[in-house]
Amino acid sequence: MSERIVELTVRLSASPAVVFPYFTDPELYVRWQGIKAELDPRPGGLYRVWMDDQTVARGEYVHVDAPHKVVFTWGWENDSSVPPGSTRVELTITPDADGSMLLLRHFGLPNDAAAAMHTEGWKHFTALLEVAVRPDDDKSAPS
Repeated sequence: MSERIVELTVRLSASPAVVFPYFTDPELYVRWQGIKAELDPRPGGLYRVWMDDQTVARGEYVHVDAPHKVVFTWGWENDSSVPPGSTRVELTITPDADGSMLLLRHFGLPNDAAAAMHTEGWKHFTALLEVAVRPDDDKSAPS
């Protein structure tokens, strides 16, 4: 069985310094993903996000290099196909003109179904992230 990898590149209309805290600050995190977050952004620190009342992603931070890179393990509580900490998410943020480019790579997914589900999920949530990081005067602008 070979692992599957999800990879997305997304242009964000905010600088890396603005984008980065959306991966480490619980209050900012839930503006684009989940309803509650417990985040301890240091190597070995807890990464736990409630997508809804019953679906919880859990892992731990592996690498935190503000404002350029965040790596954490990932999995689902109560899901034996992708258990907590069984996969790895790497987020690399680079400057791009007046915004940034986000490279999201999710490693270790066990099969095509898990890769497809996570691809759709990350596409959905990175679109919400793009709206969340926009300057306030641009939030109503069409994408």
